[in-house]
Amino acid sequence: MQTRNSILALGTAFAVTAALAQNGPVRPKITGISHLAVYSSDAAATEHFYTATVGAAKLPDPENPQGVRYAISATQFIEVLPLPAGQGINRLDHTAWNTESAEGMRKYLAAKGWKTPAHLQRGSDGSRWFEVLDPEGNKVEFIEPPAQPKPVDAPNAIGHHIIHAGFLVHDRAAEDAFYRDLLGFRPYWWGGRDNKVEWVSQQAPDGHDWLEYMLGAGPGKGIPPTMSQNTLGVMDHVSIGEVSVPDAYKVLTAGDRLAGRHDQAPKIGLDGKYQLNLYDPDGIRLELMNFHATEKPCCSPFTAEDPAE
Repeated sequence: MQTRNSILALGTAFAVTAALAQNGPVRPKITGISHLAVYSSDAAATEHFYTATVGAAKLPDPENPQGVRYAISATQFIEVLPLPAGQGINRLDHTAWNTESAEGMRKYLAAKGWKTPAHLQRGSDGSRWFEVLDPEGNKVEFIEPPAQPKPVDAPNAIGHHIIHAGFLVHDRAAEDAFYRDLLGFRPYWWGGRDNKVEWVSQQAPDGHDWLEYMLGAGPGKGIPPTMSQNTLGVMDHVSIGEVSVPDAYKVLTAGDRLAGRHDQAPKIGLDGKYQLNLYDPDGIRLELMNFHATEKPCCSPFTAEDPAE
């Protein structure tokens, strides 16, 4: 014979089960940026940029045997892939975010009606991941790092934390439906010149790294036919955090590490943070940026905590 307490407990269990069935899987945590994957037309020149200038460690690519990783920490890196034939001016393959459960994220997106692959891919290092397309067709990867990532030996890295990545965006509202409404990204800052909104920063839901919409290309999708490779490379970028960009610049100049295209000196951006822009041989921008602002930002206040070293 069931007691009143057992009946109540059974009823509570049924209620919880029904609620989970109604709401679907819970979104796993998205803790921050994993990597930016880019194409290279000159492997030797690209290697020199990422190892000599940036100071990253060159590693095999567990995701793609034709690729190379240039790592600045155990869980953050630039993935460099051979340039496909007929690629045009685009040098960005995908952005990638670390999650606590790749399979949980795949099931979550599928339950929300997003097109997802049928199964995960697995790397030789124990990582697991999958890719989807955002509303504008940009490839986004969710990766679950190995349970015990191997330490990276990169003592000369100019920084050890990728704090944001950005790419060309046409429709802010459409992208928000994916990144904010579905994935839970949070507003961090927005700004622009001449009373225009050109940059919108959306912070990861369970960390402080952010995604930057690079607006201003007009309506539609894809790369405008009039856009140059240099302009696209300014928009498609990755940023390494610094305690002091001016000090990082001194390290680069003292070590004769600056070459190719780069800013002549650090400057303070409209967000009030020091920055220095470097460009890899194919024009992808690598931005050194202070973790914290030294001046009041234009346009909007920061609405979330800054990332830290």
